[in-house]
Amino acid sequence: MANQASLNETNNKFCVPNTDVERQASLEIDEEKEFDYTQRSQWLRAAVLGANDGLVSTASLMMGVGAVKEDVKVMILTGFAGLVAGACSMAIGEFVSVYSQLDIEVAQKKRDLAMKIKNGETEEETQEENLPNPIQAASASALAFSVGAMVPLLAASFIKEYNVRVGVLAVAVSLALLVFGAVGAVMGKAPVTRSCLRVLIGGWLAMAVTFGLTKLIGSSALYEG
Repeated sequence: MANQASLNETNNKFCVPNTDVERQASLEIDEEKEFDYTQRSQWLRAAVLGANDGLVSTASLMMGVGAVKEDVKVMILTGFAGLVAGACSMAIGEFVSVYSQLDIEVAQKKRDLAMKIKNGETEEETQEENLPNPIQAASASALAFSVGAMVPLLAASFIKEYNVRVGVLAVAVSLALLVFGAVGAVMGKAPVTRSCLRVLIGGWLAMAVTFGLTKLIGSSALYEG
């Protein structure tokens, strides 16, 4: 019996109590739960949408024009115009949209506060930090659009051969679509594979439709002329 007690005492010295392990695991889970990933939804949505839109729309525009006019200067100028116009449009649209959402949420908070005061409850201040930020959303959207649009511009800028230029442009845009899809999924704790495939297939469809329709209409117009 003495030997058994001594053995148990020795084992206890070198073993971590299960309660400590469980407590540590519980703390890690609680810390992960404390961060609400929906807090990222506003600016993350604007950034991901802006990057994908800048990438796909600029690449589609360049490939569409390139389907009719193979001159590299025309393609680059078209892409640059698309970058500037798209970034401004995204910023203004996002600002107006989020500002409308802000007005609605502020009005609702005021109604809730008035109802609490009427019912004799303690007055609570409106939590401004939880409200949407129009300037933040607009800035993130415009910046992300510009970053996305720079990919096809840089990919096509230094290649004079038309077929090689279009091929490099398609590959660069495809890789960027995968990267943007993965980054958005990781930051939002969403499935990475599904997000990447969704973004990639959508981008391919947009470029294919733009290239095909522009080629068809442009060729018909040039033939008639």
